[in-house]
Amino acid sequence: MSTHSSPPAAAHAVPAAHHEDNQLIAERREKLKAMRQQQADGKGVAFPNDIKPTHRAEALFANYNDKTNEELEPLALKVHVAGRMMLKRVMGKASFATLQDASFGPSGGRIQLYINNAGVGDDVHAAFKHWDLGDIVAASGTLFRTKTGELSIHADSIRLVTKSLRPLPDKFHGMADQEVKYRQRYVDLIMDEAARKRFMARSQAVSGIREFMVAHDFLEVETPMLHPIPGGANAKPFKTHHNALDQEMFLRIAPELYLKRLIVGGFERVFEINRSYRNEGISVRHNPEFTMMEFYAAWWNYIDIMAFTEVLIRDIAQKVCGSLQLSYAGKPVDLSQPFERLTIREAILKHTEAGENVDNAQWLTHALKKLGMNEEKNRLSTRSLASLQVLYFEETVEEKLWQPTFIMEHPTEISPLARANDQRPEVTERFELYITGREFGNGFSELNDAEEQAARFNSQVDAKDSGDDEAMFYDHDFIRALEYGMPPAGGCGVGIDRLMMLLTDSPSIRDVILFPALRREA
Repeated sequence: MSTHSSPPAAAHAVPAAHHEDNQLIAERREKLKAMRQQQADGKGVAFPNDIKPTHRAEALFANYNDKTNEELEPLALKVHVAGRMMLKRVMGKASFATLQDASFGPSGGRIQLYINNAGVGDDVHAAFKHWDLGDIVAASGTLFRTKTGELSIHADSIRLVTKSLRPLPDKFHGMADQEVKYRQRYVDLIMDEAARKRFMARSQAVSGIREFMVAHDFLEVETPMLHPIPGGANAKPFKTHHNALDQEMFLRIAPELYLKRLIVGGFERVFEINRSYRNEGISVRHNPEFTMMEFYAAWWNYIDIMAFTEVLIRDIAQKVCGSLQLSYAGKPVDLSQPFERLTIREAILKHTEAGENVDNAQWLTHALKKLGMNEEKNRLSTRSLASLQVLYFEETVEEKLWQPTFIMEHPTEISPLARANDQRPEVTERFELYITGREFGNGFSELNDAEEQAARFNSQVDAKDSGDDEAMFYDHDFIRALEYGMPPAGGCGVGIDRLMMLLTDSPSIRDVILFPALRREA
């Protein structure tokens, strides 16, 4: 026999707020049921689709908000608007409602309606009093200014277009639960103007990148998202199965190898704004599904790519923010000055107290162990000096690179697709761009020696056989493409999501992805 400290029902108690929501939803469903009955009786349509609004709130404010009522009255300007009802005040013979549409600006896309019996008729006004916040409403009427000075529409017609069955969050507190904002982005966008502006900025940025690239003679292309062999980055892929081909396929981890095939084919400048997928961790900087822009240019090396990337970042910041002086997490970020350029070794010397030990593999190994690195997992004893320097850089320097900084000369052993430096073959002509302590881009002079690339792939296969599930596969077709000859080229990938975190001062990558990856609801 067992005992319980509380009755069985208590274990399944439902919060009072949930009961309230269920009651409100039930009430709204009853209202919709009545509307459907009216439609069955030939008295209207429950979900009309003949609405054609001709005016937006922001345009009305831009054109008429500086006019007095005495100036507006002679105009007798007739307007037709539609939007979601966000505020409602019923005052006997007169009522007020605020509609929110998709326009952006000082008004927040909102315009006030003035509704009375004389304007819309007794029956319509009476029906309006039973409409709910969140309902989508259309109205027409004459523009005027109220006694309190608010630009408004005196409605002569008003219709309920879409019945909202769920109540909106409290207007004063909005959506307090951050995960709910991510999961129910549609509600977040309704309630939070800042969220709408953030995603408008993202759209502007992507459009701006596209315009910039085309203006510099790059050809926009599309490459496969389903790959028979994952390649282009050291990452763990998502797997799927193609039924018609009866073969295992992988979601794209990067478009690089296909874009370089196009360079082989004779397109000298190509770019792709692409979705890529990596079956790895989730954090404030990582989402399994993400957007980046990759570009490749024949006859450019990594120095050319760095210079171009710097101009690209400035151009997008200016278009989206209107300034190169940004603020992130309360700290200034200056994009107007030349981006600093440091090798990994120089960055360690500048930002740590390692001193001459930067060139001591034994000291670096000991220091990394003190920082918590596991010998077996990280294979510290088998790494080259350059590779140990990278690990030490990542642990001690990365987060200190607040202002834009290019970090150069990554080890050849961890850069399987990059051209080795002719004078120092242990490192590559590669860079990573850091801002606010985060990586924003990765680029290099491309390896176009087919035999050397084949040897690099073989080394990756050995690493994979030794347990590195992020190591690359051997891509025979890519080697075959290089054997036809690829001109010298440079390329780069820029993370769009992280760039938008910077440009919108957002603390998490989930804030700038409309529908981020989340655990399925129970």
